[in-house]
Amino acid sequence: MKIEQIYTGCIAHAAYYIENNGEAAIFDPLREVQPYIERAFKDNAKIKYIFETHFHADFVSGHLDLAQKTGAKIVYGPTAKPNFEAIIAEDNQEFKVGNYTIKAIHTPGHTLESTCYLISDENGKNHGIITGDTLFIGDVGRPDLAQKIVKELTQEVLAEHLFHSLRNKIMPLSDDLIVYPNHGAGSACGKNMSKETTDTLGNQKKTNYALRANMTLEEFKTELLDGLLPPPAYFPQNVLMNIQGYESLDSVKEKANNPLTPAAFETIANQTEAVILDVRNEYDYINEHIPNSIFIGLHGQFAPWVGALIRDVKQPILLIAPEGKEEETVTRLSRVGFDNTIGYLEGGIDAWKKAGYEIDSINSTTPEEFAKVYQNAKIIDARKPGEFTAEHIETATNIPLDYINEYLAEIPKNEPFYVHCAGGYRSVIWASIMKSRGYHNMINVEKGIAGIKSTTIPLTNYVCPSTLK
Repeated sequence: MKIEQIYTGCIAHAAYYIENNGEAAIFDPLREVQPYIERAFKDNAKIKYIFETHFHADFVSGHLDLAQKTGAKIVYGPTAKPNFEAIIAEDNQEFKVGNYTIKAIHTPGHTLESTCYLISDENGKNHGIITGDTLFIGDVGRPDLAQKIVKELTQEVLAEHLFHSLRNKIMPLSDDLIVYPNHGAGSACGKNMSKETTDTLGNQKKTNYALRANMTLEEFKTELLDGLLPPPAYFPQNVLMNIQGYESLDSVKEKANNPLTPAAFETIANQTEAVILDVRNEYDYINEHIPNSIFIGLHGQFAPWVGALIRDVKQPILLIAPEGKEEETVTRLSRVGFDNTIGYLEGGIDAWKKAGYEIDSINSTTPEEFAKVYQNAKIIDARKPGEFTAEHIETATNIPLDYINEYLAEIPKNEPFYVHCAGGYRSVIWASIMKSRGYHNMINVEKGIAGIKSTTIPLTNYVCPSTLK
């Protein structure tokens, strides 16, 4: 059977492409739709349907642009109420793509409209199920997102829906079905996803805690909701964009294609209160950067960190990017709804320096130098709480990057301190945010815990994250 997973690691997202007999379908497409169009063209196929498993929170789907460019019909599951033309499937309604059959199975729980799609081949044999955020490999979708949009849809209400959807709609299906989820490890749509991105349903019944046989509803709700961290601030904004519609990516890129001289860059920054976003490598940022700029490097989980930390998708953004990476940066910002990039610094930092403008830097040290002073130092660990609990420097304080705004009162403004993360990426983001707020007393520890482990600094006894509550 011809089904392809198109995985984008930086946002841990899986779209799917199905083609048979000259017809194709795309499931949960990303904002940039040209690769899907080119994939269908390669097969000499016409994209007939765009299937959406639900109104996504962690990214803006490409359904509208793809439909406009191909004429394909957008399909949602029961109860969906988009502000644009779409087919609202009934439970168990079937669609044909060539000789393949796609059956919509309504599985409310992650959201009320969440729907899985059962895929059958030309002989009528069930091959796989595209599960969206209903069922992941090793986990299920969090049920606490819809309340941000509809107050009555509490996490307890949706958790009960999800329990019944899994047991009544998914678990009775054949063990040899391939599970094709919407996300893998690193996504904030679940809490314990596997790094694997497909599996058999039979193996998930054996290994996924949420599919455990004889599990009661109360046990399910307790285990599902335990340790669930607050969702990133941009999630509700992305949901609304997916429901209401959004500006074409082509228009977003055209607006952002605005090279600025250093003088123009500074003027616009002062006039618009734009965030100055530096997406270069963290070592480049440490050595020299524009004062008050924020670092979030392209090579990490760029878009999710932008969404978690900048918060308002309408925020004007000015870019400092490696030469030739400006369009890529704008595209990746648009994946999470940040469509208001208003220009970029032409010539980058070199042009800024040549024009005589001030530059700044971050105090940074190697793990080896840190090992000489750590015993008498104040230490902040910027990793997630689960990472910290699993293993950390005994005297460190955990102030996660994700929730830096909630911990401001605990961050010393005058006393020197050291900050580290797992590998050196997040700690520089952390330091850049604090530096832009007037904190100049921190020292970044390069390479994070990975580097610290190569020194004599003792860490707490390791606890496997899977055993943590």
